[in-house]
Amino acid sequence: MDISIQIVGSILLAAVPAIIWGYVFYRKNPGQKMLIFLTFVVGTLSVFPILLYKALWDHLPWINAFKLAENYKFDVIGLTNFTFLPLSVIITFMLVGVIEEITKMFAVTAVGGEKNFQTVDDVIEFFVIAALGFAFTENILYFFNIWVIHGTQDLLLPFLFRSSFSTLAHLIFSGILGYYYGIAHFASPILQEEIRKNRKHWTKKLHKLLSIRKEKLFAQEHIIEGLLVAIGLHAIFNILLEMNWTFMIVPFLVGGYIALSYFFEKKQDHKNWGNLLSRMKASVLRD
Repeated sequence: MDISIQIVGSILLAAVPAIIWGYVFYRKNPGQKMLIFLTFVVGTLSVFPILLYKALWDHLPWINAFKLAENYKFDVIGLTNFTFLPLSVIITFMLVGVIEEITKMFAVTAVGGEKNFQTVDDVIEFFVIAALGFAFTENILYFFNIWVIHGTQDLLLPFLFRSSFSTLAHLIFSGILGYYYGIAHFASPILQEEIRKNRKHWTKKLHKLLSIRKEKLFAQEHIIEGLLVAIGLHAIFNILLEMNWTFMIVPFLVGGYIALSYFFEKKQDHKNWGNLLSRMKASVLRD
């Protein structure tokens, strides 16, 4: 079969879940279409640094972090009396989560969308869109590889699985990271609102000066927490696949989707922190 047909066909197959899931999440927080499109495009490109990293393994084997994990393949963790999981598998999937989630996070920051963030919901949406772009390219490569090696007869099940589960998993993990990143991004107005609510008027300016370091720590803690949660969930999903515990994947992803929807619907996440942040920066410049 002509390779151009396989390439175009793989792109069309990957476009189906991208359009469906993109519409589902865009409806949750519509707006900034051009910036969303750019974030998606950069998200599609964020796969390539990973591919380059893997391509260098043959020439620079010492940079292959997954080989280091093989040193622990004889160390096992007993999940039940009959099920054991090599420590190397856990380390490998944690590394996969680290690489992919950080790459998707850089896709958001590379577009420069941070200056356009107004609400935590905005941040969540951009992270979801970046993950959608990542999954789109990953699906193209996956479908193309199956098509070339096995033919079209083996495409249906992988298409259904990756469209329904793998793509959604990427969106959930990155969306949850986006929530924590959003809290970190708006650390200043969030903490200052706490001051206004809980402190007397004459202590506000003093506490404002003392809280600069606290704001930085607050932001750093939330980004680290978000990364740990996203990476942990990513690793769990991959481990479920590795152990063939497919019966747990549906409730796992349903729970993740409910959690992500909850973040989108939280009233606090709809608050326009962007205006408060702008006013605070303007106040600092005047002072």
